[in-house]
Amino acid sequence: MEAQTVTPHEQHDACPERRPEASAEALRGERSAEPLTEAPAACTEPSRSEGQSRRVVLRALGRAIFFLSFPLGVLSFALPIYGKELGATALEIGALFSVFFMMAALLRPLLGRLMDRYGRRPFLLLGVAGYLGATLLFLLAGDGSTGPVLSAAEGLTTGLLVLLAARVIEGAASSLLWLSAYAIVADCSPPDERGRRFGRVQEQLWRGVLVGAFVGFPTLGYLGIVRGWKVVFAGYTPLALVALFFAWRGVRETLPATLPSAPARRRIAPQLYVLMGIAVLTAASAALLTPVLMIFLQERFGAPVHDLALAYVPATILHGFLPSQLGRIADRVGRKLPMIVGLLAAAVTSLAIPSAGSMLLIALAWAIEAACFSAATPAVKALVADHSGAEVRGTGYGLYTLASGLGATIGPLLGGWVYDTWGHAMPFYLNACMLVVGASLVLALVQERR
Repeated sequence: MEAQTVTPHEQHDACPERRPEASAEALRGERSAEPLTEAPAACTEPSRSEGQSRRVVLRALGRAIFFLSFPLGVLSFALPIYGKELGATALEIGALFSVFFMMAALLRPLLGRLMDRYGRRPFLLLGVAGYLGATLLFLLAGDGSTGPVLSAAEGLTTGLLVLLAARVIEGAASSLLWLSAYAIVADCSPPDERGRRFGRVQEQLWRGVLVGAFVGFPTLGYLGIVRGWKVVFAGYTPLALVALFFAWRGVRETLPATLPSAPARRRIAPQLYVLMGIAVLTAASAALLTPVLMIFLQERFGAPVHDLALAYVPATILHGFLPSQLGRIADRVGRKLPMIVGLLAAAVTSLAIPSAGSMLLIALAWAIEAACFSAATPAVKALVADHSGAEVRGTGYGLYTLASGLGATIGPLLGGWVYDTWGHAMPFYLNACMLVVGASLVLALVQERR
């Protein structure tokens, strides 16, 4: 595939060298219908300072994400099992995941527009602070209380209610953090480097997950899921404060300093709405397994949660080191191919899990899937940026993540219901079918900017 052509507007979005010989009027003339947009505030110094400023911002952003990510591995694996310890059904465990995605989905369109108007940094700081608050609530939920606070028929317990509140706050914080983070990375990345730079952010996420899991799962294994929960989150809470420090000190504003008036702003590209439709399907598919995967594996192999988590360590390591390298594929050959391969690899993995005879085979399947998604995830983020100009970048990410959030809200409830009603293997087969359909839609409908 031919290399992407960078338009003058895209060059300006990416904070390139300023051209002293070209006046603002001349630049406006070059763009005709597209008004002049200033470079991001963090990138308005001479070229060397621009590069240094971008690196400082992205480095601080990566560090904040790294420290915030410590609890995520434990939550992904242990939250369903902890909920089960509190007496929750598969459907109620699904609700713990759905409230997270529902809260995120409700906020994202509004937040995207606000970020385009007021900047990225305030919302990033609010998101980090929200994660801190959610971590504190997870800590409070670890007191081992299982006494019902509602009627016995309703079956809700103190611990479960606190978990629900924590997930609501975490969902709001997720919208604030990730929308602003995506916009910041896109603001400070030229189109032919977006895949790699989004990959670097993805690496920091997974490295935090990996380190947090190495600390958290042995603690849960030694103390037990209920007693260990409180100890683990007592350790994660100060790390969220460290993340807030890095975000406050290192992340400067990257929103273009001067934006065109509202009527002249670039419209959302129609292709973004195509991506949104596909995102609803694939996000629902991915979230389908979140409430039932660990329960299924625990019932099938009879292993404690920390042993099950060990099977995911190879995949986590790959997620922590491959995305920035494989993100180059999207920069060189295009965005579609990595997306299709990632979806098909996930479908094969989902089909393999119910019939796998050992955790070793499941670990191998997860590792292959992780390698494919390490290329696919940066490609998706870069493609959204490709179809969203600097003036509407927050709105673009808000709409896209709204679509994925809606799918992810439906997925856990559907997965829990299918697991309880149709059989324990059926969510995996349904997930595989949905992923294959998603890959086919990407192949048939998605267009790339050249």
